[in-house]
Amino acid sequence: MTDEERLVWRRFEQLEQRVLEQGEALELSDETRALLSGGARLVTISTGDIEDALRGVSTATTLLREIGRRIRDGSLRLGKVDSQVDALRDKGDFAGARKVIEDALAAEVVSHYREQLEIRLDYLATFETIFLTGQVEQDFHPWGQIRALALRVQQGQSLELRDDLRDFLRRTAPIVAISETETEESLRTVGGTEALLAVMLKRMDDGKQRLSQALHRMIRCQEAGDLEGARHQLRAVLAVEIVPQYRRMAEENLRSLDELPSAS
Repeated sequence: MTDEERLVWRRFEQLEQRVLEQGEALELSDETRALLSGGARLVTISTGDIEDALRGVSTATTLLREIGRRIRDGSLRLGKVDSQVDALRDKGDFAGARKVIEDALAAEVVSHYREQLEIRLDYLATFETIFLTGQVEQDFHPWGQIRALALRVQQGQSLELRDDLRDFLRRTAPIVAISETETEESLRTVGGTEALLAVMLKRMDDGKQRLSQALHRMIRCQEAGDLEGARHQLRAVLAVEIVPQYRRMAEENLRSLDELPSAS
């Protein structure tokens, strides 16, 4: 998505909120027509349909609703795809995961979501290659490589202790708070390396789940006006979390809460 498309998307959401949620009257000014036209193109509505819709306020309002519906449907579809693909991928069912993405692509009309689905197809293909070969990819996300290599071991495939694999694990072990000493000891044997991968994956997954649950509870506390309760959720994470990225995320959210005034 280009910067211009992002601006159109953001301004469209603001217009939709004002008209459909706040009840503001839709005025077909040149600016509004241009915004609706841009939004409609983002969700693959034809030029003819756009021109017909912009002839009157009623049809323009229908167009506004349709654009919003397509955006929301695409967002829900993408979230569902991610959930299904992750589950299938982590079982080694790459064909099934690929079909989920391809089916979503066949149904998707929003260009941004199509781009995201295509990115996921490319990611899945590289992930599968790492799983099948046991060889690291220089430009692939390190956490994805850890997951692919760990899955290879879980599925009973062999792991060859090449220099590139050792170097990769030396570089990535610190991101899940594994010391250099522990890493070097593990890399002496295939069994130790497999155990190291298992520990790395567990810390990634445990930390992700811990933070996700804490953020969910934090939001519920905020909605109830309980800022101290919201802060407690993040402090509880920080009391046990050792993965630097998850700690940073918890700390950033806690700082944001600390900038808010407590209810008197």
